[in-house]
Amino acid sequence: MNAPKITTISFDADGTLWDFDQVMRHALRRALAELRRQVPTPARPLTIETMIAIRNQAAEELKGQAVKMEDIRLAAFQKTLRHAGVSDDKLAAHLTALYLKHRFEDIQLFDDVLPTLDALRKTHTLGLLTNGNTYPDRCGLQGRFQFAVFAQDHGIEKPHPRLFQIAIEQAGCAGSEMLHVGDSLRNDVSGANEAGIRSVWLNRDRRTNNSGIQPDFEITSLTTLKITQRTMICR
Repeated sequence: MNAPKITTISFDADGTLWDFDQVMRHALRRALAELRRQVPTPARPLTIETMIAIRNQAAEELKGQAVKMEDIRLAAFQKTLRHAGVSDDKLAAHLTALYLKHRFEDIQLFDDVLPTLDALRKTHTLGLLTNGNTYPDRCGLQGRFQFAVFAQDHGIEKPHPRLFQIAIEQAGCAGSEMLHVGDSLRNDVSGANEAGIRSVWLNRDRRTNNSGIQPDFEITSLTTLKITQRTMICR
């Protein structure tokens, strides 16, 4: 029996449409420069790696609570300032706003993103399905997606299959008609597989898959994403 026609494609965001680590570190450098300007003699030295570790600690402390990614970042800057010997919630809010400005506005999409999305949206319903908080209209992707599912709005994260079911509901299609594309074998491929959605592993770095998680398709660039009437072909 032929596979049902693919009508809908959901995309992961961070690591799939742009290099998250690159833009995150860029935004942190801007925030750190401002922090050093405001606090020229911190009690303890600060580095990007220290700030990342503090942010991860803040996220762990808030795990399970109904908070948004912006709230975690604010808590992280509050902790960062305390690390530097300062307690200043107003400065923490300022640093958070500065970080988010550069985190969103300075994103550089991978070269294959816009050509692929612009070609596919002529024939398919496209959506965003992410554990992150980058909104399409803030990073040059206005009008490309018909639906967007953010994990933080639902209290669960990929690979939880319920999040993929929410995407199906928002798209108004059957699960068998959806294809999900992402760079994470665990979050994207495993989650899609569990939800009964066909999965595409975007393996830009040509990593070896020793995870035991098997995608339906594997590609190294979005430009090789070809949709036919019945299935997906990678070329």
